[in-house]
Amino acid sequence: MTEQNRIVIDRAICHGKPVIRGTRMPVTMIVGSLAGGMTFEEVQREYDLAREDIQAALKFVADIAEQESFHPLPV
Repeated sequence: MTEQNRIVIDRAICHGKPVIRGTRMPVTMIVGSLAGGMTFEEVQREYDLAREDIQAALKFVADIAEQESFHPLPV
């Protein structure tokens, strides 16, 4: 399964938030857990995910961040 196929956006699942296919695990929960200090292995065990699911979540968020425009605030 490719990274793109691992993430699903469906209005009927978690109000349309991006989740890991076949689960109700939001991408934001995975990334937030890692940002909060959990390791890949801890996230895998806690949420019963494959390493590839976690990598797909990170790639999904990275792709969104890459598309954003950032403008410095005036000083």
